[in-house]
Amino acid sequence: MRTWNPFLAATMAAGLLAITTLPAVADAGATRADYRVSETFDVGEAAYVRALRVEAQTNTLWVGTSVGAHEIDLATVKPRNTFTRKDGLANEYVFAIGIDSQGYKWFGTNAGGASRYKDGQWKTYFPMHGLADYWVYSFANDAGGDLWIGTWAGANRFSVKTGAFKTYVKELINEWVYGIDVDRRGRVWFGTEGGISMFDGKRWRSWTHKDGLGAPNDEHLPASSNTGLGTRSRHDLTTTEAGAATYNPSYVFAVHVAANGDIWAGTWGGGVSRFDGSSWRSFTTSDGLAGNIVYAIARDQSGALWFGTDGGVTRFDGSSWRSLTIQDGLLDNHVYALAAGPGDDLWVGTRRGVARINRSGGEKKQ
Repeated sequence: MRTWNPFLAATMAAGLLAITTLPAVADAGATRADYRVSETFDVGEAAYVRALRVEAQTNTLWVGTSVGAHEIDLATVKPRNTFTRKDGLANEYVFAIGIDSQGYKWFGTNAGGASRYKDGQWKTYFPMHGLADYWVYSFANDAGGDLWIGTWAGANRFSVKTGAFKTYVKELINEWVYGIDVDRRGRVWFGTEGGISMFDGKRWRSWTHKDGLGAPNDEHLPASSNTGLGTRSRHDLTTTEAGAATYNPSYVFAVHVAANGDIWAGTWGGGVSRFDGSSWRSFTTSDGLAGNIVYAIARDQSGALWFGTDGGVTRFDGSSWRSLTIQDGLLDNHVYALAAGPGDDLWVGTRRGVARINRSGGEKKQ
């Protein structure tokens, strides 16, 4: 295990922490075409990695954690910079990272607004500037170059040309926006705590569990009392009650537009759902998914989809499923962030740090 936390690095240099290495293969049955956890990177025992973003132009991995943000050089897999409030970040707890059409890096924070960074210069946006809320959870670029921002009080469209914000709240099925993606037709898809909404530039449309979003409650889990109700009376990020799993299938953590135009939505307890333009189909642990709470979705360079769940990470190539868990080298089974890198690398964010997944038997990308 390597460390990306500067405070941990100092401790390790003093000989107070041991570095561990992972076995050459994840298990005895792994083949050359199989995937494995090849490396892990520690950001702190109590820290969470909530956001990952690969910037291909600069060969950079941006890592958003609960204690700051890291800029990682993918050629050396070492930090170039670590950012906290003293450097210009609005808040150390980073939930989302975006890169707009002008190359600015955006960091969505917990209660600190959105911080924008480029060439050593920082600017933070608050509701007084037009941002919908101080809690920012997602970013996506549209074909016109504008940046969409998901918050806990609706969504913004930010004009990179004029710097103006436009806010949407009542148009959405729910005000708490966690995931955003844009399809090839320019339609914007929003994953919220109450379902999926879509905006085609003129009209809005929404879907909930009643429309097929999220799998049935086959495990007979108790319904969650946490959010999805369009109210702030009970709201946090806890997915259990009294230590037990709960079910909230209209609650969407992540939205992803696949190469063929299908829409994938990661739900709370309802697995992952695919919309083909006419109907929804859901996949759960009974199909091969590692867990039925799906926090993150990413597509690798081969076109396969990866799902970060509460039970590990799962790869789906359209026909077969392959999951990796803490037994395979992940630092934790709750996978909150995913980013596909060069070659066949996949970066996985959990509590404690980041894991690097690639093909077993293959050469490590440098």
